[in-house]
Amino acid sequence: MKRYDLVIIGGGVAGLVSASGAAQLGARVALVERESLGGDCLRTGCVPTKRLVHAAKVASLMRRMEEFGLEGDPLKVNFQKVMQSMRDVRVEIGKNDDPERFRKMGVDVLFGDGKFTGPNEFEIKGEKLWGRRFIIATGSRPVMLPIPGLKESGALTNETALELDRLPGSIAILGAGPIGMEFAQVFSRLGSKVTVIEKMGQILPREDKELSDTLFKILSAEGIRIDVCTEVKEVRQSGEVKTLSAHCPTGDKTYEADEVMIAIGRAPNVEGLNLEAAGVEYDRRKGIKADETLRTTQKHIYACGDVVGQYAFTHVAEYHAGIALSNALFPVVKRKVDYRVVPWSTFTDPELARIGLTEDEAKEKYGSKNVHVYRFQFKDVDRAVIEGEGHGLIKLVCDSKARILGAHILGPHAGELIHEYVLAMRENLPITKISRAIHVYPTDSQGVKRAADQYYKEKLFTGWFPKLAKWLIRRGS
Repeated sequence: MKRYDLVIIGGGVAGLVSASGAAQLGARVALVERESLGGDCLRTGCVPTKRLVHAAKVASLMRRMEEFGLEGDPLKVNFQKVMQSMRDVRVEIGKNDDPERFRKMGVDVLFGDGKFTGPNEFEIKGEKLWGRRFIIATGSRPVMLPIPGLKESGALTNETALELDRLPGSIAILGAGPIGMEFAQVFSRLGSKVTVIEKMGQILPREDKELSDTLFKILSAEGIRIDVCTEVKEVRQSGEVKTLSAHCPTGDKTYEADEVMIAIGRAPNVEGLNLEAAGVEYDRRKGIKADETLRTTQKHIYACGDVVGQYAFTHVAEYHAGIALSNALFPVVKRKVDYRVVPWSTFTDPELARIGLTEDEAKEKYGSKNVHVYRFQFKDVDRAVIEGEGHGLIKLVCDSKARILGAHILGPHAGELIHEYVLAMRENLPITKISRAIHVYPTDSQGVKRAADQYYKEKLFTGWFPKLAKWLIRRGS
């Protein structure tokens, strides 16, 4: 039986960051992975999907060429080549996750299904590993709804959709969360007829309703049909056509599509690990139970990334890994997770990025009188207008001292622009600090500053101050 200071289960982002850090600190490390290193982010998530998002963006721009005074042949989409370019990018970026790279660091990389046989023992392919400490980072997988006929119809997930080599003539996507909306726009811009069906009352239900409603209008104008407050009850297949029966408050609906895709969320990978033998409590829906230090109910076993639920983002998995690794190797330190400032972005075009509370959440928590909202439209951001991207807005939700409770950006490069607000919120800086900082012109970041400027616009040009200013000006003359 091989003995290790740390055994890491799962070779996604959280597992790889933990393994690299532990090896560099001199620990004896084993990294166990079922399939290949890189996890969902590399294989079926961030990397391949954002390549498709970009390809779809290029296609959209080419169709708009006359808007920029350009002429050329009509666009032809070679879907097979689009998908192959995505796979080529995945291979290129995957070089960073080569098992040999980690073995050269001193990490024992082992592939195959494994399970706990005791609190300090993990078995893989008949070989037992003994670990002083463990980190579980097994990630998550797509959820399949128990809709009659859905599975039998061969419904796609975000994973199997990446295996397509033929563009569907039409596709119905169940779920209007980030995955559903990103794929909807990709398929639509590449030439599919797309219908999105969402049970909740808005697309991107976790987002500020004002911005998600604005995005709804933008995507609808592109030709994507989006039906909210609609629940699919059954899927039937007749030949090549799939028929969906759904219900909404105004009555029953029927849809027909060549393909159906399910995009309603993910479930933690806890099956098959025999966590009971390790004394680790878990929930099949919520994931492994872990405290603020990411320690499980077994004091020497930690968990991080999607498997602990709540925030299924690659950047959170990386953040988790640093905390779990520190606490596993140096338990005296006891670092704790801080979810007060967790940004995320949906990579539609325009992008929708968020940090903190929505307007409704802030008013419910602090009271309407204590919440101030400032907005700035991208149609007034010169760089956005120059590039034909003057859609969307920036919305800041602040307290009475101009500190950020939530920031929301719907516009070009929103996922990049949000980070100035992230820093301000993390350091408890008021938006006046952003307003006073010089921002390069012409850039989209001017919108970040202009939104913060609205604080002064409200203070200086409304209420009693204009009268005082007028009196001071005249007195000075």
